[in-house]
Amino acid sequence: MYAMASSHSSSLVPHSNSNKAFYKKGLQPAQQVGMVRSLPDVCPKEPTGDTKSLRDEPSVVADQHKWTIYNSKVNLPAALNDPRLAKRESDFFTKTWGQDFVESEVLPSPYLPAITKEQFLSYSQQTISREKNHEKCKSVCPLKVDFDRPAYSHVLKSRADLEQVPKIFMKPDFALEDSLTFNAVLPWSHFSSAGGKGSRDAASSKLLQEKLSHYLDIVEVNIAHQISLRSEAFFHAMTSQHELQDYLRKTSQAVKMLRDKISQIDRVMCEGSLRILRQALTRNNCIKIYNKLKLMATVHQTQPTVQLLLSTSEYVGALDLIATTQEVLQQELQGIHSFRHLSSQLCEMEKLIDKMIISEFTSYARSDLNRPLEEDSHVVEEERLVSLVFGMLKQRKLDFFEIYSDEMMATAKNIIKQCVVNTVSQIEEIDSEVVTKLTDQIRMMNFSQWFGLLQNIFSKFTIFIERVKATLSVIRNVVLMVLDKNQRVREMEMLAAQQNLRRESNVDNELAYLTHEGLFISDAFGEGELPNAATSTNFQRNTSPSSSEPSGSDTVSDPECTTDSSSSKEHTLPSVTQGGIEIILTEEMKLTDLELGKIANSIQELLYDASDICHDRCVKFLLARAKEGFLEKLNSAEFVSLSRAVEAFVLGTEKICGRRSMSLRGALQSQANKFVNRFHDERKTKLSLLLDNERWKQADVPAEFQDLVDSIKDGKIVLPERKSGGTEERKPTDFLTVDGQKYAVVGTVLLLIRIILEYCSCVDDIPSVTTDMLTRLSDLLKYFNSRSCQLVLGAGALQVVGLKTITTKNLALSSRCLQLIVHYIPLIRAHFEARMQPKQYSMLRHFDHITKDYNDHIAEISAKLVTIMDGLFEKLLSKYEVKAPVPSTCFRTICKQMAKMHEAIYDLLPEEQTQTLFLKINSSYIFHLRRQLCHLNVINDGGPQYGLVAADIAFYTENVQALKGLKDLDLSLAEIWEQKR
Repeated sequence: MYAMASSHSSSLVPHSNSNKAFYKKGLQPAQQVGMVRSLPDVCPKEPTGDTKSLRDEPSVVADQHKWTIYNSKVNLPAALNDPRLAKRESDFFTKTWGQDFVESEVLPSPYLPAITKEQFLSYSQQTISREKNHEKCKSVCPLKVDFDRPAYSHVLKSRADLEQVPKIFMKPDFALEDSLTFNAVLPWSHFSSAGGKGSRDAASSKLLQEKLSHYLDIVEVNIAHQISLRSEAFFHAMTSQHELQDYLRKTSQAVKMLRDKISQIDRVMCEGSLRILRQALTRNNCIKIYNKLKLMATVHQTQPTVQLLLSTSEYVGALDLIATTQEVLQQELQGIHSFRHLSSQLCEMEKLIDKMIISEFTSYARSDLNRPLEEDSHVVEEERLVSLVFGMLKQRKLDFFEIYSDEMMATAKNIIKQCVVNTVSQIEEIDSEVVTKLTDQIRMMNFSQWFGLLQNIFSKFTIFIERVKATLSVIRNVVLMVLDKNQRVREMEMLAAQQNLRRESNVDNELAYLTHEGLFISDAFGEGELPNAATSTNFQRNTSPSSSEPSGSDTVSDPECTTDSSSSKEHTLPSVTQGGIEIILTEEMKLTDLELGKIANSIQELLYDASDICHDRCVKFLLARAKEGFLEKLNSAEFVSLSRAVEAFVLGTEKICGRRSMSLRGALQSQANKFVNRFHDERKTKLSLLLDNERWKQADVPAEFQDLVDSIKDGKIVLPERKSGGTEERKPTDFLTVDGQKYAVVGTVLLLIRIILEYCSCVDDIPSVTTDMLTRLSDLLKYFNSRSCQLVLGAGALQVVGLKTITTKNLALSSRCLQLIVHYIPLIRAHFEARMQPKQYSMLRHFDHITKDYNDHIAEISAKLVTIMDGLFEKLLSKYEVKAPVPSTCFRTICKQMAKMHEAIYDLLPEEQTQTLFLKINSSYIFHLRRQLCHLNVINDGGPQYGLVAADIAFYTENVQALKGLKDLDLSLAEIWEQKR
C-alpha cells in the first residue's frame, strides 16, 4: 500500500519534520484542490490520540467520548459579541432584563493608563521578521482546513478499519519463517495436542480462519481504494510506457551503431598500436625480470667475493660490497625468500671485518714503529695504511687513536731499552749478567759513556717522531680527502635537487597539457611509471618505451635497475691504487663534517702525544742517572754540554711537531737549579777560603789573567780558550792593565774576576738559569764586599791571617781591588740584561745596589787614610811651639810621615786619586795648624813668631810638592792666616 502511494504523481511531496505535514505545490491550482481532498494521507499513521496529527479540529474517531465545544447548546458570549446580529434582535435582552440593558459606550477606566501604538513599536520591530516568515510559510503551505469532510471521513474510516488488523502484520520484518512470528500468528496453544479433533478445537480453527479472512478483506479494500484514487496516474503511466519503449528502441539502435563504429575504430586504429604498447611493456617486464635475475646471481656471489677480498686484506672493498648488497636486498630484492638469511649473515661478516681491521691496524702500527731506526722515516705499505684507515672511518671505529698511542708508548720504552743494552754490551766494566737492572747499569756509566748513550737516545727518538709524523700525515690526508669529498658531494646533491625541481615543473606542465587535450596519462607514460618527485631515477624511467628500448638483448640497461652500478662497485672498490682511493671516496661515509674535523685535530694531538711520550721517557732516563747527585757533581763544561744536547733535542722535536714539550726542559731546569746551587756554593766557598787566607799584599798578575781581562772587548764577556803548553811562557806583571789603566790587585781579586766570567759564561750556555745566576752572582759580589770590609777596615785580618797591623798600603790595595770590580759591574749588567726577558729587568737593580755599596766602601777606605793622617796631625801639632830652630821638629816629623804615606799609596792608586787624597790630608793639616796657632796667639803681623811659622810652612810646602805627582798641587796654605783674620 505504501509502495502504491509512493509511485503516485509528484503533485504532493510530503516533508515531515514533526507531527504536522507540509505539502509543496506540484500541479496547477485547478488540479490541486481535488487531489489534496482525495488524498489526505496516503499512508496514515496509527492512531496515537494526538488530535493535531491531521488538523486542529477535534477528531470524531479519537474524541468521540470527550466533551468539546460542539456539545454546547448556547454560546452566550458569541451571541452577545456577534456583530452580524440585526438591530431588531436587541429587544430580546430588554424584554427580560429591562430597558437599560442596551449597548452603550464604555467609559475608559481611570486606573488603566492610555495605551498608544508607539508603545508596541519595539515589540513589532522584534516580531516583524517572524511575521514575514509566517506569511511566507502560509502562502507556500496552505492550511488543511480546506479538506472536504467526506474525503476526510473516509480517511478516518479507513484508519479505523486498519486498526483492527494486528500490528504484527504491519512490521517491516514480518516473516512466517521466524518461529516466534509463526507462533504469534497461529497460537497452537489453543489446539489440543492429544491428536483428537473436538468441537472446541474445530471452533477455534474456524474462528482463526475467519479472523484472518477478515483482516485480508480489510487490506484488500484499502488497497482497492488507493488504486481507485490513483487510477488516473496509473493509466497515465501505462500510456507513457509505450512512449518509453519507443525511446528505448531508438536508443538501443543508436548504441548498437556506436558500438559498431567503435569496434571498427578499435580494429583499424587502436588494436595495432595497443598491441605494440603491450608487447613493449611485456618486453620491458622481461628485461626487468632478466636484470633481477642477474642481480640475484650477483648478490648470490657476495659471500665468496667478500671472502676473496678479505684474503687479500681488501677490507674497504669488502665493506662496500656488503653495504651495496644490503642496500640492494632492502630496496630491489626485498621479499625474496631465498635471500631471507643473507642480510643477517652479511651483518655478522661486517662485525668480523671490524675486528679484523682493528687487529690488522694494530699489527701494522707495531711493525711500522718497531722497524730499525737506522732506516729513513718514509711510510711503508702506504696503500695498506690508507685502506685500513678508510675501513675504520667507514665503520666509525675511531678508537684506533688509542691503539696507536699505546703502540707509541711501548715502542718508546723499547727504544731506550735497546739503546741501553747496545751501549752496555760495548762497555767491558759492566757485566750485564751480574747487574741485571737497566737503572743499575746506567748508574755504573761515567759521564762520557752516559752522555753518549743520551745522545744516541735523542737521535733515535728524533727519527721515531719523524716516522710517527709521516704515518699520521698519511692518516690526516685521508681524513681531509674524505671531508673534501663530502663537501663536493653535498654541492652536487644541491645542484641535482635544483635540476630535479626544474624537471618536475616541466613534467607537471606536460601532464596539464595532456589532461587538457583529453588524452590518457597512461598513453603518455608506461604502466606504473607516473612521475615521482621522490627520486631522480624515476624521472629518467618515465621516458617513452621506444627511447629506452635497448638495441640488443645482450646489452640491456634499464634506468631503474642498479645492477650495473652494483657490479661496477664490486669490481673497482678492491683496488688500492690512487685511482682506487678516488673510487672509495665516492662512497658515503657515516661521519659528519664536524666529526671528521675532530678526527683531524685528534691526529695532530696524537703527534703532540708522541713528542710528549719521548720527552717523558727521556726525563725518566735523566732522573734515573740523577740519583746520588750525579748531575749536580758535573763540572761546568759537562753540564753545559748536557744542557746544549737537551736544548737541541727539544728544538728538534718542536720543529717536527710544531709544539714545544716542556717535560724534559722542566726536568733539566730542575737539575740546572741544583747545578747552580752547587756551582755557587763551590765558588762562594772558594772565595771565602781565599779571603780568609789573603794577606792583602800586591800580587803578581799572571799572563793568563791578563789575557782573561783582554778577552773582554766591546762589552762582550767570553772566557778565552786555554792555550796549549807548547807556547812561550810569559812573565807575570806587577799590575793588571784594564782599558789602559793599571790596577794593583791581590790574588783573590784575580780569581774573583775569573769566577765572575764563569758565571757569565754559564748564563750563555744555560739561558734558563739566567735569573738564578744573577741572584747568585749578586750574592757573591756582596759577600766579597762585606768580607773584605771586615778583614781590612774592620781589621779582621789581624786575627784571621795574623797580620801585625793594617797599613795604609793594605787599605789602598783594598780600595784599588774594589775599584776594579766596580769597573766591571756595568759590563756584567749589560751581559745579563741582553739575556733576560723585559719583565725580568727589575732584577737588574741588584747591580745598582752593589755599585753603591762598593763606592761607599771605597769612600770609607779613603776616609780611613785621611783619618790616619788627621790623628797624626792632631798629635804632633798640639805640641807645636813657635821657636827656633827652623824647621821645627814637629814639621820635620809631619813631612816624614807625608812622604811615607805617599810612598805607600802612589804605586797603588792613580795619580788623580793620590792628589785628591793629599788635598784632603792637606785640609786636615791646615785645620789643626790653624787651631794651634790660634791657641798660641800667633798672627800674621810680620813679627818674629810669624817669621818662624812662615819658615815651617815653607818647609812643609817644599817637601809636599817635592813628592812625585804633587808638584802642581795647590795646597792653599794662605787660608791659615785668612781664617785668622
